[in-house]
Amino acid sequence: MRPSSEAELAEAVAGTLGPLLVRGGGTRTLGHPVGEVLETGGLSGVELYEPGALTLVVRAGTPVAEVERVLAGERQRLAFEVPDLRGLLGRVGVSTIGGVLAANASGPRRVQVGAARDAALGVRFVDGTGTVVKNGGRVMKNVTGYDLVKLLAGSLGVLGVLSEVSFKVQAVPEAEATLVIEGLGDEAGLAALRLALGSPFDVSGAARHSGRSLVRVEGMAGSVAYRVRELTARLGGEVSVVEAEGSAALWRAVRDVSPLQGKPGDVWRIATLPTAAAEIVAQLEGEAVWDWGGGLIWLLLQPARGAQVAAAVAGRGHATLVCGQGGPVFPPEAPEVAALVAGVKAKFDPRGILNRGMI
Repeated sequence: MRPSSEAELAEAVAGTLGPLLVRGGGTRTLGHPVGEVLETGGLSGVELYEPGALTLVVRAGTPVAEVERVLAGERQRLAFEVPDLRGLLGRVGVSTIGGVLAANASGPRRVQVGAARDAALGVRFVDGTGTVVKNGGRVMKNVTGYDLVKLLAGSLGVLGVLSEVSFKVQAVPEAEATLVIEGLGDEAGLAALRLALGSPFDVSGAARHSGRSLVRVEGMAGSVAYRVRELTARLGGEVSVVEAEGSAALWRAVRDVSPLQGKPGDVWRIATLPTAAAEIVAQLEGEAVWDWGGGLIWLLLQPARGAQVAAAVAGRGHATLVCGQGGPVFPPEAPEVAALVAGVKAKFDPRGILNRGMI
């Protein structure tokens, strides 16, 4: 099924007799969803764009590349730096903006501006009964009761099928530069990232891979130059500076987890305490890409290491198997959390038809 309007989408969901596998571009699907495919790609196009107000309203099936082209025309962007994980996951297809919000997909700039959910102003979606629901608005200031926008963000389509999303956007800064820090081990290199993030110099990226720590600053050219000087004086190791497109290329590699692409093994996504990041990777002995100052770890391991990952992360975060066969995709939930999740799903999808098997 490929509805071309919200009304057709609502009719399709209301009239279905079995489970539905909701798919935008098929580039971010996790778990083992089952059912008839319901494509959202027919719900495409920009509904409203006001550059002066920094707001964008777009239908959920619109390709991310199209959204980025529209914004670039006004020197604006989605602040949360959408990851492209097709290379990592071995996927083809076109990422859609609804899929981005449904996955709460957020890149390195999250340490400065927050995640996709923090940029979302409003949503329209169809719940599991076929009812159209609207929440939030099309402007930065709105008061509309329960914040279903945050609930839908990261829900992976199990609560409703997004038909429209609105975001606040950001102006592209005049300059950017990245400090590349070499000569430090993982523990010291991650400590340097935490030092940079704790400084007053407004860091917009803090990552580490392949023996190098990366710290990014963005803004007016004079401000960037000043912050680069101050950070260089405070960080240990051998520091070099990469600017403009060279800097952007470094962060695309972090954003898309390029160092782990095409390598055999399982890839785990681990959200944890930055202070625990070095110890977790040392314990599991894998190849890592650290982002968010160590708060996010992409870890390449030999297959079937799920039990060891769970033990290493226990009490310090959570792990998701994003690529491979090493165990369940999502970790077991505490009974109280599982009961809460089941209750929310029952309210929005009482028939249990949306992305069954996803979570």
